[in-house]
Amino acid sequence: MGGGPDKKPEHLLCTLPFPEPKAILDRIRKHHPHIKIDYHDLTHQDAFANDSGIPDDLWREATIVVTLSALPPSPSVCPNLELIHFFSAGTNHVQTSPIYKETTIPLTTSSGIHGPQIAEWVLLTSLVSSHAYHTLHSWQTQHLWGKQSQTSRLRTIRDNVGQRLAVLGYGSIGRQVAHVARAMGMDVIAYTASPRTTPESKHDSGFIVPGTGDPDGSIPSAWYSGLDKASLHHFLAQDIDWLVVSVPLTKETHHFLGAAEFDILAKRNAFVSNISRGQIIVQADLIAALKAYVDAEAPQAEAPVVAEQGAGVGAGKKGLRGAALDVTDPEPLPEGDPLWDAPNCIVTPHISGLSVMYADRAFQVLEANLKRREEGEGLINEVDRKRGY
Repeated sequence: MGGGPDKKPEHLLCTLPFPEPKAILDRIRKHHPHIKIDYHDLTHQDAFANDSGIPDDLWREATIVVTLSALPPSPSVCPNLELIHFFSAGTNHVQTSPIYKETTIPLTTSSGIHGPQIAEWVLLTSLVSSHAYHTLHSWQTQHLWGKQSQTSRLRTIRDNVGQRLAVLGYGSIGRQVAHVARAMGMDVIAYTASPRTTPESKHDSGFIVPGTGDPDGSIPSAWYSGLDKASLHHFLAQDIDWLVVSVPLTKETHHFLGAAEFDILAKRNAFVSNISRGQIIVQADLIAALKAYVDAEAPQAEAPVVAEQGAGVGAGKKGLRGAALDVTDPEPLPEGDPLWDAPNCIVTPHISGLSVMYADRAFQVLEANLKRREEGEGLINEVDRKRGY
């Protein structure tokens, strides 16, 4: 697949759930005139459906496919396919596909493009919870100026300076959350599947939106690693105030966080944010941990609360003080699921990654790899099928 002085003709087939981005495709044509582009708008189909209705002759001609989920039905119909670029950060949704299981066609993801908008969602939902925004909004809708007797909850607010953020899965999204958290004066610790013991191993080797993230891995004050429970528990025991879950979903991380892990986090009544996949958390155990905190609450005193440096937000209480979930198990979350009514829990319908910049940045990853292919270099964001990401 290496490049050379004579570029062979290529056929780029796009199957994406939004209208054709003509300016972006024209940009690709300008820099890669040897590439023929076909675009199929799947707006009115299930975004994650495998049956895209693409004719077999187009799959057969394609050398490069750009997709969210739609793939050729079998390896036999895509004999010329040399690269598949996904508009998602992961590929767990296609791991049962024959193309994934039965071929060695290189797969790349759009990991790295989601950091800015998802980090803002993480920050937004955390502050909504910690700053009692629901109460403030309720007052506004009632045209009510809160009185002294109604502000006891507001006087328990603790800012983030000096608190510890733990990032479970220090990829591009986790790095941008860390970037923002450090600007708020937080201490950051990081957790990865494999050890990062050298400065080079801590670098971000994937796609980076300029000015974001932690390219050299210098933000965390400490790094932890391992997929075994003992290593995970050691990490969770590091006086964590806020846990951000951003590990990929694999067989090792399925139900990675349950009752035992939430009991450890309850030491400081941590807040939990999940922007990864719902199946990483045992949902019933999370609900129980959230209820335990509420059940342990005593009536708030009217005197101002003085927090000691290093003291947990709800020191002495059981459970978790809150959670923000952009992913659930299952999705969509059924109307009668108890998670909807879990105390101090914000649930959103898997929308944290949405942005008007999404498509442009995802195509930027593709363009970087088109250049790399032509120059005989390795791809960025390439999926390791054995690891699952």
